[in-house]
Amino acid sequence: MTTPGPSLTVRPLQYRDLDDLTQWQPEDLEAGGDPYAAEAIVSWLDHQRRWYGPLKVVSWLPRPMQQSPTTFVAERQKSLVGLIQVSPFNRTRSTWRVEQVVINRRALDSAASGYIDVGSRLLRHCFEVVWEARTWMLEVNVGHKSALGLYRFNGFQPLAQITYWALQPDQIAVLAQREPDLPNLLPISNADAQLLYQLDTASMPPLVRQVFDHQIQDFKTNVLGSATTTADRLVNQVETVGAYVFEQQRKAAIGQFKLTIARDGKQPHTAGLTVHPAYTWLYPELMTQMAKILQPFPAQSLQLTSLDYQPEREACFNEIQATAESHALLMSRSVWHKVREARHLSLEGLQLSDVLTGLQPVGKPVPGRMTWSAERWPTRMGTHPPTDSLEASPPESDR
Repeated sequence: MTTPGPSLTVRPLQYRDLDDLTQWQPEDLEAGGDPYAAEAIVSWLDHQRRWYGPLKVVSWLPRPMQQSPTTFVAERQKSLVGLIQVSPFNRTRSTWRVEQVVINRRALDSAASGYIDVGSRLLRHCFEVVWEARTWMLEVNVGHKSALGLYRFNGFQPLAQITYWALQPDQIAVLAQREPDLPNLLPISNADAQLLYQLDTASMPPLVRQVFDHQIQDFKTNVLGSATTTADRLVNQVETVGAYVFEQQRKAAIGQFKLTIARDGKQPHTAGLTVHPAYTWLYPELMTQMAKILQPFPAQSLQLTSLDYQPEREACFNEIQATAESHALLMSRSVWHKVREARHLSLEGLQLSDVLTGLQPVGKPVPGRMTWSAERWPTRMGTHPPTDSLEASPPESDR
């Protein structure tokens, strides 16, 4: 494999690059075997060109409020050959997500090795520039061998398997015929962030929890999020409904769902489920509740996402005759190697001179001469002063 030459430079996306990127043709783009990524990137470029000004203003907001993707482009001989999109995954920005890596085959001399070479250069540039990221994660389809090879070559390891399910309208109607057994079903608000954080922490394995690194603020909606939800409801005819099940004895949330409803009927509905491992019987009840919510809206399929660390969830989807449409792999990579290693110090072997280095003497101390006086020696103790001390005392005339 050839190493990218020095002529390949990676830099942030600029407005002048949009004219060149809009000339890319979908058939010339390589996205690791994803047939829909090329069409998505073309529509994204058109969106960037229309809304570049407002998106630039959003990028000036404080970092906890901006979660928009950051784009870097690869340039060789004044020609753009690829781009990468990354975005923060959590509010603390400790985990970042690789959205997509796209290479223009026509702009490269060798299309066979160009995807690995240019993609690796783009990934490593993000690892170095995004100093906030301690962990990187991404999602790749199991059938996209080129993308899997690129990410494995750059140190990404499998974290979990993802299955995308689809529930057809007739199956949704069957679920909505019965009443769900959901006592204490409450709407989600910012006041419930602590409960939702505890539910999210308990529902996933330790390794996934460490990579996601969710905090309480990740379950709160800020001003920008509220404005985006309002704009989606007015412009895109999309409405979001969320609720959770509260367990009174333990004072904890044991299950929650977030349902995105397409009111215009032009796109499928989407939903996310989180259930405590000790209350997996909630899966069919929550599915029934979402089916009843969807009854007044246009008949569309419901898309669901399932990770493999809770087999009861996939068993529930199979029971209600949902269809597994695609399989993906969740991968992660740590960047702790950027932290400089320091010499390990043990408190047990730590000397006082190592701590108080500024109080060390300049030279070796010289022992002084002590003088004992016979008059000052305590005679009440019934002892006499040492002989060598009396001899060492100078005569009275010398004092």
